[in-house]
Amino acid sequence: MSAEDLIVHLARFAGALRERGIPASLADEVDAVTALTLVDLSDREEVRRTLRIALKIRRRDAETFDLLFDLLWGNRRTPPVPVDPAARRSPGRAGPLRRFGAPAAPAPEAGEEAGGAEAELPGYSPEALLRRKPFDECSAADLAAMERMLARLALRLATRRSRRLVPTRARGTADLRRSLRRSLATGGELLRLARRARAVEEPRLVVLCDTSGSMDSHTRFLLCFLLSLKKAAATTEIFVFNTVLTRVTPWLSASRIGPTLDRLAAGVPDWSGGTRIGESLAAFVKSHLDEMVSAKTVVLIVSDGLDRGDTAVLSGAMRAIQSRARRVIWLNPLLGDPRYEPTARGMEAALPFVDLLAPAHNLESLERLLPQLAA
Repeated sequence: MSAEDLIVHLARFAGALRERGIPASLADEVDAVTALTLVDLSDREEVRRTLRIALKIRRRDAETFDLLFDLLWGNRRTPPVPVDPAARRSPGRAGPLRRFGAPAAPAPEAGEEAGGAEAELPGYSPEALLRRKPFDECSAADLAAMERMLARLALRLATRRSRRLVPTRARGTADLRRSLRRSLATGGELLRLARRARAVEEPRLVVLCDTSGSMDSHTRFLLCFLLSLKKAAATTEIFVFNTVLTRVTPWLSASRIGPTLDRLAAGVPDWSGGTRIGESLAAFVKSHLDEMVSAKTVVLIVSDGLDRGDTAVLSGAMRAIQSRARRVIWLNPLLGDPRYEPTARGMEAALPFVDLLAPAHNLESLERLLPQLAA
């Protein structure tokens, strides 16, 4: 669907809502068009939720909204729903839209709409439940369901607009200085305004992910997120470590994430084995730090911090990484437990050189991380 078709279709939808007594202003329509450019239009449920929020649909109008949405955003050859003339005369008192041949819905009892906090709770949403489900309780089927959600998360990061303005031929802010300079070529006559727009800031990430046995229940889901980042931001470099450090960026492809994870598990030495965080990070500092990390790079370390090696080696490696990176972010799946304290030897040694220690135990925690990666 083109942008013009989307605007026309949304205008018809908003008009149908108003005919049935649901207020949808022109400003709400503009907000809805903007919101739809930020979501996956092939996902009907995501489009439904986006429109419901942008058009400010009230709870008592939800049933009518859902029925109209199913008619106008589903099979377009479905015949239009007959409009109740009373609804046209009294838009503020329109009842819910009836299904064809169905009896009218009973009017709500007095006080039913303000039925307490329980009435305001959102309905069942499999996606919302999956976002909050801890990785160590997820199955292989959950991983497949998460793949699409993770891709959307990564795309939000990769298309994030920076504060920096760059020249553009599209719509944007008028650049008067450049416009005046350009007018010198036409004898001082200003024929066309030069414009600037906010640039898309491609994140520069280096990821070091722990694949030892203690991380096993989280590794596949976290790597799924990291591989989605790599697909959306081409400059992302990904390493995995346990007893040794392995650069896996060349192994990654545009294929589905499941087979890619299987290749990694088969090819990385000592996968799900022991862990030497200090020695692995020291190997990264020695072989890759100068080449891959600069003042524009965010270094993301994913580990539970359970290390049996020399903490002095870990501290030295973390000091070197922090001295070059823009930010050092450490994701620890154990931090999702409110009782957790970073008292493990490895975590204690690394903490003074970490700019942000964040949880990584479910999709919701990864979603909260995105602004930090682009900060």
